[in-house]
Amino acid sequence: MLKTVAVKDKVRLLTALVAVVGAVAAWRALRPSWQVPLPTWATLPEERLQDFRDALYFPVREFLAGGNPYHPAAMFEHWPVRQAFNLYQPYHLLLHAPFALPEYRVGAVAFTLASLVLLITLALLAAGRLRPHVPLALGTAVIATLLVLSQVGKAQLYVGQVNPLIAVGAAGALLARRDAPKWAAVALALAWLKPQFGLPLAVLLFVRGSQRVALTGTAIAAAASLVVVVPLVLRGGGVRPFLDVIAANLAHAGETAYGAVDSMTAQRVDLAAVLYRVTGWLPGGAEPLALVGVLVASAVLVRRLDRMGQPAAADLLTCLAVVAAMVHQPGDVLIAVPSLVAVGVVWWQRRCERDWRLGLAALLLLIPFAHLHFISQAVRAVSGARVDVTVDGVAVVVAWVLAAVFAATRRCSAVGTVRT
Repeated sequence: MLKTVAVKDKVRLLTALVAVVGAVAAWRALRPSWQVPLPTWATLPEERLQDFRDALYFPVREFLAGGNPYHPAAMFEHWPVRQAFNLYQPYHLLLHAPFALPEYRVGAVAFTLASLVLLITLALLAAGRLRPHVPLALGTAVIATLLVLSQVGKAQLYVGQVNPLIAVGAAGALLARRDAPKWAAVALALAWLKPQFGLPLAVLLFVRGSQRVALTGTAIAAAASLVVVVPLVLRGGGVRPFLDVIAANLAHAGETAYGAVDSMTAQRVDLAAVLYRVTGWLPGGAEPLALVGVLVASAVLVRRLDRMGQPAAADLLTCLAVVAAMVHQPGDVLIAVPSLVAVGVVWWQRRCERDWRLGLAALLLLIPFAHLHFISQAVRAVSGARVDVTVDGVAVVVAWVLAAVFAATRRCSAVGTVRT
């Protein structure tokens, strides 16, 4: 009895110590939200909260002012933004409106705090995959602290990205699709906030047998977006002018140095962009071919893993496929955290059944999380900027290939069979 009490006390102490480290790291990560200068045309190069500024605060202000934030020319003319507002789901403009109603710095601090809460929620979902091996509080504290300390986690708060919400949505859809399909559908609708997440995830959920989740979640996202699309169409003079704006938005995105598939400086981690940066070769229709190829191959293989009773490995392959199939940035690997934890635990437990391909895939996926500033500087000094912006993408694509090979070649394995 005394031994049990002593163990519990040690766990509580360890949890408290980790939480203190996490709190200090979180404080440091939150500081840019109140230190960032107010946006003006003179401060356009400012990187702190640039996504909050360009993809949330001023697009919402443009919409509330009666304009169309999807029109690049209008955004550049009316507001101090450096990047055009990409094709987020229209409901994004309503969902995040509360952060754009107050003055800029108040909205930035509130949004960053909300993002931190979402990162902790993601850590909680991941820690649930560790039970009964690690107490939930300790697992949550450790994962949340690692997230805030990691490059990916810090970037969400420093730049002001919406990926924490999308990651929670994707994780919730995968975790709840069997036991709570209604909640899973709502979670998928949140993942649809960026269509490059929602589309491949919905497709893979559908082929994995969660048709109701895939269809209902997509319908919820579409219905919510109609509330915004209808006013935009009416303001613009009809459907045709609205579609012209969407076409202009896509054309602009395809020409930017940070987003174009044939840009040597874009930090994209999807298959088509990585192929170009590694080889300098880009076949015609590379992006749609990569999308279809990755989704078809992954759909067959995740179904195989599900039939073999390996949901953890199937979830990891699903997340890798989502990121490799369409235009994505290194921070988007955040969606794989819960499945990465589950695979790591099961892979370690089944030592006699460990497969190096799945283990190496999990390790490679950690590279974007560890790609710290000083590592980036070292890589640039030795190999140049092109290699530096390609490292994360190569790691993600190779991780997807290894996970796919694992799924295609394993015959009888215990790896991933435990639903942790």
